[in-house]
Amino acid sequence: MQKILFFLIALFFSASVFADRNIGTVTVQGGTTITIPVSVSSASPELQRLAQFAFNIHGKYRLVSSGAFVIKFTASGCNQITVDISHGSGSSIFNQTVAGTSLRHALLKAIDVAIEKTSGLKGFFNGKLVFVAERDGQQTIVTGDVLFGNLQSYPVSGKQIVGPRWSPDGEKILFTSYRSYFPDIYLLDLRTRQLKVLVNFKGTNSCARFSPDGSKVAMVLSGEGNPEIYVGNVSSRQVRRLTHTPSVEASPAWSPDGSCLVFTSDAAGGPQLFVMSASGGTMSRLPINISKYCTEPDWSWANPNKIVFTAGVGHGYQIAVYDSSQRSAKIVSSAPMDAIEPVWLADARHVICTFRSAGSSALYLLDTETGNATCLSPSGLGNVWSASYLAL
Repeated sequence: MQKILFFLIALFFSASVFADRNIGTVTVQGGTTITIPVSVSSASPELQRLAQFAFNIHGKYRLVSSGAFVIKFTASGCNQITVDISHGSGSSIFNQTVAGTSLRHALLKAIDVAIEKTSGLKGFFNGKLVFVAERDGQQTIVTGDVLFGNLQSYPVSGKQIVGPRWSPDGEKILFTSYRSYFPDIYLLDLRTRQLKVLVNFKGTNSCARFSPDGSKVAMVLSGEGNPEIYVGNVSSRQVRRLTHTPSVEASPAWSPDGSCLVFTSDAAGGPQLFVMSASGGTMSRLPINISKYCTEPDWSWANPNKIVFTAGVGHGYQIAVYDSSQRSAKIVSSAPMDAIEPVWLADARHVICTFRSAGSSALYLLDTETGNATCLSPSGLGNVWSASYLAL
C-alpha cells in the first residue's frame, strides 16, 4: 500500500518557485541562441504587451526595434485581429484577418498564424489549459488560455483534486478526487457544470485520460489487488485490464493515433516507462538510461517520436524527453527546484510543467530545445499545479 500511495499522492505536494511570479518574468536556464529577430507592434498598448510577451517567451524569437520581420496586429472589427507581416524595410508579405470568441482570443490565434508563417513551427497560444489551484486550503479546477486569461473556476466541494484531463472536444474534464481514503474518478461537464462519479470501484481509481478520439478512457485501478492499467469506454463500462504484473503501474498516456499507451511501472525494480498496445499484449520498456526514476509521461501528438516525462535527478526532479527516432533521452530542464508534471503543447517543442519547492507551486512554460523556462501562473491564483493542454 505504501508504494501505491507514493504514486497516487505525489502530485498533491505542491511546490513553488519564486516569491514573485510576475507574468513578464523570464527565467533563463541556459540553451541555444534565439535565431529570428522580430519587431512586434499594435496600436493597442494591451494587445502589443500581450503579443510581445508571447514572442519573447517562445524561444525562437528575439524582440528588436526593427528586424527581419515586422509583425503588426490590428483590431479590425468585432473580435477580429488582422496580422500583417513584412520585411524590415519592405512591403507586406502576408496579411490575414483572424476571428475569435473575443479580441484576446483572436490575438492569440493571430500570434499562432504569425509564428507558423515566420518560423514554420506550429503555434500553441490558441490552446486551453485546465489545472488545479489552491488558495486558503480550498482546491478548485480552473480553465483558461495558455497565458492565463479568460479564467473560469469550477469548485469541487473541497475535495482533493489530482490530474484533470481534457476530453478531445473540450467539453468535459476527467480527474481523480478523494472522498475517503481511496480515490475515485470524476467527470466534470463544463457546459452544465455538473459533476458525476465515473469510476468508484473497490480500491484506487486514478490517472484517467481520454483517448484521442474521445471514445475510450485509460485508467489505473487496483480493485483486483494491484494497481494495473485498464481501458474502458466513456461510461466506464466494458472495462478491460491490460497489464498483469505484481508491480505498480501508473500514469497511462495515449499515443497520438490511439493505438498504444505509455505508462510508468516499477516492474524493472524502480519507476520506468513502458509501452504496450491499447488493446493489450506485451509491455516493453523504453530504453531510457538517464534516471532510475521515470514517471508522468506525456506523448506528443505533434511529433509521435517524442515522449516527455519527469526524471529523478540527484535529490530532486527535472523534465526529460525521450526521442524514439534516436532511441535516447535527455534532461531538458535545469530548474533550481523540482520540475514535474510535464504536458506537451501543440508544437512538440514546448511543455507546461509544475515547478515546486517547499510549500508552493506554479506553472511554467518550458522550451525543451533551449531549456528556457517562464513562469505563467500569476501569484494571485495561489498554488497551481497539474496542468493539461488542449490544442484548438
